[in-house]
Amino acid sequence: MGQLNLFDAEEFYEFPKDLLEYRENFLSREEADLLKDKLMHTAPWEQRTQKMYDKIVITPRLTAWYGDKNESYESADNNTVGTNPWTPELLSLKERIEKEFGYRFNGVLLNLYRDQNDSVAWHRDKESRYGKRPVIASISLGETRNFDFRKKDHHQSKYSLPLPNGSLLIMKGDLQENWEHRIAKSTKPMRPRINLTFRLINAL
Repeated sequence: MGQLNLFDAEEFYEFPKDLLEYRENFLSREEADLLKDKLMHTAPWEQRTQKMYDKIVITPRLTAWYGDKNESYESADNNTVGTNPWTPELLSLKERIEKEFGYRFNGVLLNLYRDQNDSVAWHRDKESRYGKRPVIASISLGETRNFDFRKKDHHQSKYSLPLPNGSLLIMKGDLQENWEHRIAKSTKPMRPRINLTFRLINAL
């Protein structure tokens, strides 16, 4: 497991390291660049809506869902997202992560952050279909963006981990129960970033 930047400083000692697995160069730069370029041009990107503070707002990023047949994805506004069949590249990447780390997934949510204005707000991936202790494997392609964490009941406990091109971050255990995470907007120009989040969706 690679060294996590957010654990380098003494003040980060409270973050439970057993809730994350990290591999900075899981994909080579060439692999990551090729996959990013292909997905940019071939994924059926959609801009969806979500409910925030009793209002329906446009999601500030584009998404696409791939997975096993009949494994649909329910978005934040309780709308069902259509399932796209696995591409050879995404299926191969899923199987590679499963083989190396011993987890199982049946779908992947793609997020496209087009520039510095795209983001995802503080949240927990705690939908019932993920189970009580979900494992989510996140691959980053393209621009490095900071992945922020904060304690659900103590927002002052907030840490940040840069996720560069080709990196893999696995969230597991009780992370979704006790910690929130986000990708914030940036004040400096940002190139596109694609995030692949491999998940196991349980049958209803």
